[in-house]
Amino acid sequence: MKKKKIVISKNYLESIPIRSEKLDWKTDEKGKITLEIENTGWANRIAQKLLGKPKVSYVHLDEMGSFLWPRLNGELNIIELGKLVKEEFGEKAEPLYERLARYFQILKSYNFISFKEL
Repeated sequence: MKKKKIVISKNYLESIPIRSEKLDWKTDEKGKITLEIENTGWANRIAQKLLGKPKVSYVHLDEMGSFLWPRLNGELNIIELGKLVKEEFGEKAEPLYERLARYFQILKSYNFISFKEL
């Protein structure tokens, strides 16, 4: 299966991501962040009762995600966040902006973040 090439525009990199206020999150002793997602809605209630699905799901962020998550406060755009990631992780973060673009696309698709209107 071929990987899709991510096309990143200057406008996208100027976007300012903001964490969803609906999500709870906590940091463990190693600095890793876990997002707590409450499974709401009628379909989730049925699945909880009939199939024993949990009321809360947990998403464990990796090292870079745990570094970025607290900084998604609506003040820094993706370019500025990229500079911080580059300082913290160096070459380990490359290809930097392609990874960040994909990361933010995934977070947005799950409604974990939104983008600040400019």
